[in-house]
Amino acid sequence: MKKYLLFILLLTAVSLTACGDDDSSSGKKENQTLMLYTTVYPLMDFAEKIGGEYVKAETILPPGADSHTFEPDTKQMIEVAEADGFIYSSEEFESYAKKISEAVEAEDVKILEAAEGIHLDSHVHQQDEGEHDDKEEGQDSTDGHEHGDHDPHVWLDPVLSIELAENIKDFLIDLKPQEKKTFEANFENLKKELQALDTAFHDELEVQPHNKIVVSHAGYGYWEQAYGLEQIAVSGVSPTEEPSQKQLEQIIETAKANDLNYVLFEQNVTPKIAEVVQKEINGEALRLHNLSVLTEEDIEEGEDYFSLMYQNLEVLKQALQ
Repeated sequence: MKKYLLFILLLTAVSLTACGDDDSSSGKKENQTLMLYTTVYPLMDFAEKIGGEYVKAETILPPGADSHTFEPDTKQMIEVAEADGFIYSSEEFESYAKKISEAVEAEDVKILEAAEGIHLDSHVHQQDEGEHDDKEEGQDSTDGHEHGDHDPHVWLDPVLSIELAENIKDFLIDLKPQEKKTFEANFENLKKELQALDTAFHDELEVQPHNKIVVSHAGYGYWEQAYGLEQIAVSGVSPTEEPSQKQLEQIIETAKANDLNYVLFEQNVTPKIAEVVQKEINGEALRLHNLSVLTEEDIEEGEDYFSLMYQNLEVLKQALQ
């Protein structure tokens, strides 16, 4: 009920702002630079790389935020309502995106679900084979540490990111058709970079002696499929999905049995339960970047999608030794 009332208040605020400026719509159309807001960071980065000088993009997620639990405030809703476009990944991952879309759809704001048409993998991740035995003995399926939700982290796969980028390219052409050639050329350059990144991941990871990694949450299913990795995840697709005591023991046993000496944490979420695993296996902490949001340090260092993904590659190489 509280969420519903909040949504009504946000919708009212957006509508009143729009009514107070009758020229806002025509002003947006005459503006040479398209103003876009996105959810996760890669969408912002791809939009600016494709749009070049004709696009200004910002993410609505604050630095270091948890994209799984984020909720927009009134100020952000109004900013989106005054923009030319709003890009989100998928409603399944970003439930708040639907609220924003419904609130601003009458304000001449174009909306793109960037992952539309891309198959989001459904991952049921077993921690070890022993869980299958437990189920056969009659235990409820919820006892297994499974992640049956669709994995929303599609941008971590460079090949699937090409599809995201192409959807964004078509979106920009729809918004500013006179710059079609520019957007298409920039997209082709971005596509080549993503293909080179994919090649680097294949070349560097497939020669490593091991393929298992302990991660703080199950956000790397696309790497499992693309590069043959196996993630031993402490938490589920959402970091809030924590394991039971039995599941935690199985994770620790699996890590020890495979002589895994690293636990890979993320830049924006540090589940306490993952620190327990690190302590129990006497492991070293490494940092993977899920790219959903930048940190303040990332911004200061001028990081982008590619610099962070190549950093991830180096971390994986260390963890797989």
